[in-house]
Amino acid sequence: MEPLHPNDSTPRHHRITRPSPWFVRFAPLAGSDGPILDVACGNGRHGRIFLARGRQVVFVDRDVTAVRDLEDEPAATVLRADLENGELPPFAGRTFAAVLVSNYLYRPLFPALMDAVGAGGILVYETFARGNEVFARPRNPDHLLRAGELLEAVRGRFQVIAYEHGITTRNPIPGVVQRICAIKDLQASERASGEPPAHPLNEG
Repeated sequence: MEPLHPNDSTPRHHRITRPSPWFVRFAPLAGSDGPILDVACGNGRHGRIFLARGRQVVFVDRDVTAVRDLEDEPAATVLRADLENGELPPFAGRTFAAVLVSNYLYRPLFPALMDAVGAGGILVYETFARGNEVFARPRNPDHLLRAGELLEAVRGRFQVIAYEHGITTRNPIPGVVQRICAIKDLQASERASGEPPAHPLNEG
């Protein structure tokens, strides 16, 4: 577990630099083509996984201080944007091979996030869920996923590869999390049953 330093004035999610194992595990499912979108990126710890693999990555956050080092990186695009101001997000109209969301929840953004995943692309999402109030912030239910909420968000458009909801002690911030990896390929079936193709679980 990566230690956090309580006297550090840097926002908590910016102080965590090690990628979540959930994102590392499913990164290979993004395929080899298309850009990557890291939403509410913090210090870009998950988008950087893809940069290291030679991918084009768009980093979006209200505070981009922690990704200033990427502004001269040819494969990186850093966008400063308030995703909660009621306007269209800066990635509206574009599609990506992977959309990454970690430790961030703003429900009105769900439709835009789902639309941003291109055909055959993946959504990898992990954030805090109800019950986390026993452990630490966030405690506000507006910022905590309900049981099964990510499943409902992708229903009918994505094939769910993996989903978890429960207590984690392995993340840098222990608590109750919900996470999903889903692929937008429900229309890609060649079977008479209409079932989408299976994908590797990357169990490690």
